[in-house]
Amino acid sequence: MVFTSRTSLLCLTLLAASCSRSADDERAIREQVANYTKALDTGDLGLAAHVWWDTKDVSAITPMGHSHGWDEVKGLYQFFADNFTDRHLQARDIAVHLMGDAAWVEYNWHFDAKIKANGMEIHSDGRESGVFRKIDGGWRIVHIHYSGPAAVTSPGPGFQ
Repeated sequence: MVFTSRTSLLCLTLLAASCSRSADDERAIREQVANYTKALDTGDLGLAAHVWWDTKDVSAITPMGHSHGWDEVKGLYQFFADNFTDRHLQARDIAVHLMGDAAWVEYNWHFDAKIKANGMEIHSDGRESGVFRKIDGGWRIVHIHYSGPAAVTSPGPGFQ
């Protein structure tokens, strides 16, 4: 009986520690998503470098193309800084999915800015997914893919 009680207590302790670690990891990833949007808003390449894994293996798929490696990815931040003012990227409806030392996020975004060349305001919406990897105890983006909003608001034939 004592063995069973100790075993049960050990199992509950391990389960509680695992749940706490998952909650901490999810919170850390959500903070990185916030840092990701803040880096784009401010054009802060230093902050972006703390969000992304600084390697040739990262990638980004965007309407502007497919960037490979940190040097190309940071060019996306530079493009936004060079071409837009009053940038504000908002991530919403964020879902975090953990799988050991890997995770992925999916969310909808809204972007407001002004075009530097003419001052025209722009407003756009879309969807994004990002893959994160836990590296040296911290979560870093290794891949993103973003696109515009879904073209169809309700499923048509064949999707039911």
